[in-house]
Amino acid sequence: MRITRRQGLGGLASMALGTAMPAMAAPAHRLSNPRASAEARALYRYFWSIYGKRTLTGQQESSWTAQGPRAELDFLERTTGKLPAILGLDYIDPKDNAAVNARATRWWREEGGIPSICWHWGAPDRGTGYENSKRSFDVRAALTPGTPQHAAMHRDMAQIADLLTELRDARVPVLWRPFHEFTGSWFWWGQWGPVGFKRLWRTMYRYFVDERRLDNLIWVLGFADVPDADYYPGRAYVDVAGADTYVDHHGNLATMFAGVKAIVGDTVPIALHENGPIPDPTLLGPQADWLWFMTWHTRWLQDGVQNTAETLKAAYHSPRYITKDELPRF
Repeated sequence: MRITRRQGLGGLASMALGTAMPAMAAPAHRLSNPRASAEARALYRYFWSIYGKRTLTGQQESSWTAQGPRAELDFLERTTGKLPAILGLDYIDPKDNAAVNARATRWWREEGGIPSICWHWGAPDRGTGYENSKRSFDVRAALTPGTPQHAAMHRDMAQIADLLTELRDARVPVLWRPFHEFTGSWFWWGQWGPVGFKRLWRTMYRYFVDERRLDNLIWVLGFADVPDADYYPGRAYVDVAGADTYVDHHGNLATMFAGVKAIVGDTVPIALHENGPIPDPTLLGPQADWLWFMTWHTRWLQDGVQNTAETLKAAYHSPRYITKDELPRF
């Protein structure tokens, strides 16, 4: 929201922005990381078992409101009697990141839900937080060893890798959703075109997967509302692809789904990785087989305009949509 063994970070960053980076594609229906954890593999198998048949419910939390980080969950439970299958969390405030991990762990281990984490990455030479994620950052310099930008980018990725390592060691799989809405220009990672973006994505992937051994991650690639094939990093680096929109209707968003499918085909499942209005479940099917939806927080859920009590109840009690109580124990 706008609010063979691969090389390590150093080797990749020494390459020019335009240098091709070939990699073997992941086998069909397998995670891109061949060393993926048992929990991540089980979760991914489950995704493929339901894909095209049913759709997981998802809700992004807010952690800064007076009601606390369960405000959206409490609202959904009061309104529908149900809870979402996926809880969306965000590494947006360093003061809250340890609590994000605690909530992700509890959601998986105690409550039986699926955790998803995005990162509103503040420009590394500016600071953390949402506003800094919209500032400019010299990606070309960041991908050049020896520059201050390179050091700052690596420092930030190392800090996030430390957090994800805690979840790995707790055996918590994560739907990892970095660099979201990269085909837009409002975040710094979307301001350097497809070549710069693909280098960023692959840099993070290789560092997290190969150097830090974060084998609990399922890598979710989130286009903005107009998918563009030039930005696709390749199947070897992606496990789920998606797109998002906040348009104020409850249609099935078939055109956006088709745009993603034209890029990835049937190689990975396709998710509505952020949304305002929840799609009408009766309209989902072959033209819009979203693996999950992820409603944004605060007013997008609770204002009674984006989603009314009636549409929420209809969605959360639809046979098409899977709520937390329907998930298997992985």
